[in-house]
Amino acid sequence: MALILRLLRKTVLFHPLNGVHLFYMAGFRAERYKMKRETTGRHREIPDQAFTHGGKFHADDVFSTALLRLLRPGLRVRRGFRVPEGFDGLVYDIGGGRFDHHQSGAPVRENGAPYAAFGLLWRVYGPMVLAQGLPPEAIEEEAVRFDEKFIQPLDRDDNTGCGHPLGEVIGSFNPVWDSETSVDRCFEEAVAFAGVILKKRLEDVYAARRAKALVEAALARMEEGVVVLERFAPWKGVLVPSDAQFVVYPSQRGGWSAQGVPLEDGDGALKCLFPAAWAGRAEQDLSALSGIPDLTFCHNNRFLVSTKTREGAVAACRAALREQGRERGL
Repeated sequence: MALILRLLRKTVLFHPLNGVHLFYMAGFRAERYKMKRETTGRHREIPDQAFTHGGKFHADDVFSTALLRLLRPGLRVRRGFRVPEGFDGLVYDIGGGRFDHHQSGAPVRENGAPYAAFGLLWRVYGPMVLAQGLPPEAIEEEAVRFDEKFIQPLDRDDNTGCGHPLGEVIGSFNPVWDSETSVDRCFEEAVAFAGVILKKRLEDVYAARRAKALVEAALARMEEGVVVLERFAPWKGVLVPSDAQFVVYPSQRGGWSAQGVPLEDGDGALKCLFPAAWAGRAEQDLSALSGIPDLTFCHNNRFLVSTKTREGAVAACRAALREQGRERGL
């Protein structure tokens, strides 16, 4: 389980504000309006039963169910190939209704990304979920961001078959061809698994929002392009679009780390690299090469260094900035 969750954190980018996000934000203004409008009135309450399609399940119907159970833990979900006559529960991913996407004229986002059931349900119920861990003023923005980063790739996969690693993981919960295990039982196992992932992703959202204030305060104290965090916190969402060149923070392994700030989130290019002469060198060589006695490590790709002290980490950043200045003839 832990290994899969770590893989998903790497393969499904989520929070930081980047150029793609900025491009989509204008188009999402209408989506924000829809989210705000559709979380009022009779649709705020989730009934105690729901219906979705039977047979083979996918990430769309599985995550849709996990989302609904965050708000209604005891939700009873029936599966089948035709919505029962007079069914008075919530119907999704089947039936051509409000939370289906298989019919002609199915909803599409302002940026052209097609909705699947997960996205349609998130548009209505996502803000209610986020209200459990965010202040009111943050809900609208984070609901849109979560849709963009986590839900849209899954919706696109369900609509186009383009493939998605998380979709493949969920698909593996289906019984194999000669299994006698009930597909509905396997569906419930997949929903429980998806529920864990969804909760972890939401915890990331809440934590990132808490970190935002801490990193912004540190950014206000920045000196010569170097931001110092007294404790580690997710920083890219604040520092990537800022003038910060480096960030320094206590290492979980002891001592301190310094890291170059990317030019854009999701891009390996940095605003400033550590000197090439340090890259991958042994600890005993680094102090002589750098003139920093407690420099113990420099990654071969020059984005990260480790030191024994905070002062050493800051000194390494200053040295990198001086080196960059010399290279540019400044």
